[in-house]
Amino acid sequence: MEAKPTVVVVPAKLDLEKEICTFLVQLSKKVLSTKERFNVAFSGGSLPSIVASFLADREDVEFSKWHVYFADERCCPLDHPDSNYLLVKAELLDRVKIPSSNVHAINPELVNDPEKAAADYQSVIEKELPLNDQGIPVFDCILLGIGPDGHTCSLFPNYPQVQETKKFVTHILDSPKPPPSRITLTLPVLNSASSVVFVISGSGKTETIDQIFHKPEEKKPASFVNPGPGKLFWLVDKSASAHIDYLAKPVSQYW
Repeated sequence: MEAKPTVVVVPAKLDLEKEICTFLVQLSKKVLSTKERFNVAFSGGSLPSIVASFLADREDVEFSKWHVYFADERCCPLDHPDSNYLLVKAELLDRVKIPSSNVHAINPELVNDPEKAAADYQSVIEKELPLNDQGIPVFDCILLGIGPDGHTCSLFPNYPQVQETKKFVTHILDSPKPPPSRITLTLPVLNSASSVVFVISGSGKTETIDQIFHKPEEKKPASFVNPGPGKLFWLVDKSASAHIDYLAKPVSQYW
């Protein structure tokens, strides 16, 4: 990891849910104090339920100015149980007033052609997001998890998508986790975000976190996420953090 991230360790999953809520509320307010919209990308797995647990109850958030994107998506209909969109919809979008026009999902007409779906989604984020000096779309916040193998988004160990430097969104046809066909943001986009937040819970991630923080030779995809111009946060509960050898003050004190 190129730079030391901000690491926030909390006692339990409930505290993690509260901490990520506080983080997003404060970050959203900070961004919207100078901009007209807050651009945030969600990955799937357990992350949406953790993020939305307390966020959906907040009445002090300008959700009408949130624009929601997907850090990766399975190439399936939007109402399919495997869909990350459906997961985020159930956990958050159905519970807060984010306009449907502000939710940027994969084109459902292209799910049978992952390559075209990825190119289409790239065109969406290029159109919707501000671009940096290198012409790379810049998210205000990207929310990520990790798998036991160290993958994040749909960037898997020893797969060519991890090496992608030109495309902002790419596709995968043979994911080691089902379903096999997916699209995913690439490292250039992850590393251009203003804030990237890993939200990790559970003892099943302990060894993976150890490898990411202390064994760079393992080359876990999550270890390559380091937004040079932005900030990198790891919000972790105690059961997942046994091998992290430094702590930080609560994230609420950073704004």
